[in-house]
Amino acid sequence: MTRHSSSVFLVLLFGFTLVAPRPARAQTPAEPPNGQAPAATTAAQAAPDADDDAKLRPLEPDFTVINLPTTLPLPFKAAGNFHLTHRFVGVNYAQQSFSEIAENLFGFDGPAIIQLEYRIAVMKHLEAIVARTNFDRAIQFSAKYDLIHQDSPQLFGGGVSLIASVEGGNNFRPHDANGLDIGYSPALGASLSHTVGKFAALYVDPIWVHNTSLDGNPERTYTFYVGLGARVRIVPGTFVVGEVSPRVTGYGPGDAEFAFSLEKRVGGHMFSLVFANTQATTFGQIARGGSPETLYIGFNLARKFY
Repeated sequence: MTRHSSSVFLVLLFGFTLVAPRPARAQTPAEPPNGQAPAATTAAQAAPDADDDAKLRPLEPDFTVINLPTTLPLPFKAAGNFHLTHRFVGVNYAQQSFSEIAENLFGFDGPAIIQLEYRIAVMKHLEAIVARTNFDRAIQFSAKYDLIHQDSPQLFGGGVSLIASVEGGNNFRPHDANGLDIGYSPALGASLSHTVGKFAALYVDPIWVHNTSLDGNPERTYTFYVGLGARVRIVPGTFVVGEVSPRVTGYGPGDAEFAFSLEKRVGGHMFSLVFANTQATTFGQIARGGSPETLYIGFNLARKFY
């Protein structure tokens, strides 16, 4: 992708979000006459709904930590979320001097690895997700089932989501552009979250990915890693976020993926300024790790449609 095409895309996206419908807000019921209680009031209405996916989660504003998944649910059928990632790979913050970085506009006018993702609730607690990145032209199809919810009595202050996916490079083909058989990379995993008071959310994401070596070596055809993430609120709507994905067993070249970011939520939008040691965003790419002595700048941009 040229250095100008991503800028054009962002302009179009910004214009679209200006005219897109804003997230619906709960309406305050009208006060009954003479101060009397409504006849429809029940004990269930008086108590908080332990399975209310539409309830605001101030410490879980996005469906990803940075690259890793979270337990945030889509609130109802047909609700959606668009997610865009950029990793500018023309400047290496870990090796280049400040003057070199500044001369290249801190990397923002250089080449970028881009991922587009959209998720939709096919039913309550079940999401279908499709993503495409120009890194190896990989396409990933995945599903997420929210098994335990943040306010459920089974797990106080947290949640559990189950994840399954399959991805393929070269626009979801079993072979690369040179005809080499690379197959597909299915993945199974989970996201576990726990909130700490009113200021932090912690994540543990155990994920197993098959066919991660892509070189036909039967001894290195899988990777199991455990993603660890944290989101700390600085002020309402602003967070510092970090994650790392150490490989526990299987194929594990390079360094473990890591990233950190400063993010801001405004209504249904989320913007994150990201630093990461890899351009990876799919489960299989994360399993293959990051590059040693490498740090890229980038951003995540998300928009909720509910």
